[in-house]
Amino acid sequence: MNWAFRLVILVLLSFGCNAPAQETQSQFSSIDEARSLINDLMSTNQTQGMSVSVWKNGEMVWSEGFGFADVDTKTKVEPGTTMFRIGSVSKTLTSAAIGLLIDAGRINASDEVQVYVSSFPPKAYPITVKQIAGHIAGIRHYRGNEFMSDKHYPTVLSGLEIFQKDPLQFKPGTDYLYSSYGWNLVSAIVETAADTSFLGYMQSAVFNSLEMKNTRADLAPASIPGRVSFYEVVNGKVEEAPYVDNSYKWAGGGFIGTTEDLVKFGIAFLKPGFVTEKTMSLLMDSQVLTNGDSTNYGMGWRSGIDDKGLKYVGHTGGSVGGVTRFWIYPKEEFIIAITSNTSPLNYGGIDRKLAWLFINGNL
Repeated sequence: MNWAFRLVILVLLSFGCNAPAQETQSQFSSIDEARSLINDLMSTNQTQGMSVSVWKNGEMVWSEGFGFADVDTKTKVEPGTTMFRIGSVSKTLTSAAIGLLIDAGRINASDEVQVYVSSFPPKAYPITVKQIAGHIAGIRHYRGNEFMSDKHYPTVLSGLEIFQKDPLQFKPGTDYLYSSYGWNLVSAIVETAADTSFLGYMQSAVFNSLEMKNTRADLAPASIPGRVSFYEVVNGKVEEAPYVDNSYKWAGGGFIGTTEDLVKFGIAFLKPGFVTEKTMSLLMDSQVLTNGDSTNYGMGWRSGIDDKGLKYVGHTGGSVGGVTRFWIYPKEEFIIAITSNTSPLNYGGIDRKLAWLFINGNL
């Protein structure tokens, strides 16, 4: 009996020693393959700088910068401090502010917009906070060269001037039309509900609370240490991206941040806590049109099932001089954030491949 007991202990110890080693070996193998995918992507698209951070099962398993934050100065990308334009992932960050104010009883998602923004002109149909945040309110998106705006808008309300007199594109709830301008309205709603400036509330209630120390508004004229230089590929040649001022759309596409900060944000939304379970569902669950079709979009969160049958939530972001991917796989407790300082950038599904690589150990 004594001999048998010792044999069992030896076997258990053997498994205990080998399992972490095998897991570590698999992890390093995934990282090597991931690096290769990123390097190939950058080479194909002439991307000057990228950052990738991956969180799995309670720890950051990979966080690395590639290329240059600034080509002229040869400043390298650092995933914890180098800030990129995150584009429409700003909507997902702003959704946290909506959620906090819903939990505090200061916003009701079913309220009409004029409850919070009395200056917004009434339309042919009433539109609600939830419809606006889910792109089913009928508010238009960019027209012409508006995406390249270099005009400074001093207040959130002044940014509404671009579109607020335009008619709705359809009866709210009957169709889906992606609209960053709708999120201009969301920022005005947040300001009223929070009784403070939109950027001030985002900083104190979201970024500071989640220790996102390197996420902020992309203040165009200001010198911001750690912010990348922005590039575009035009006719096969890399050039400095044209100057833009994103003050007209803070909530919809105006923030800069790091991949490691995005992971911190993702951790807060793996499980209820930062906001309640009910509010998390309200923000993340797909809205449904009047005909019964799902939009795969909640309030600032995309959602879906990938080709491997895994559920994900998150957002993509396109900017002048930046393309971002941010995904959470809730069941797998997995988060991935990828940023770049060059546009356009065709990811070609690399973001999904990296997720599968780290979740399953293969593509």
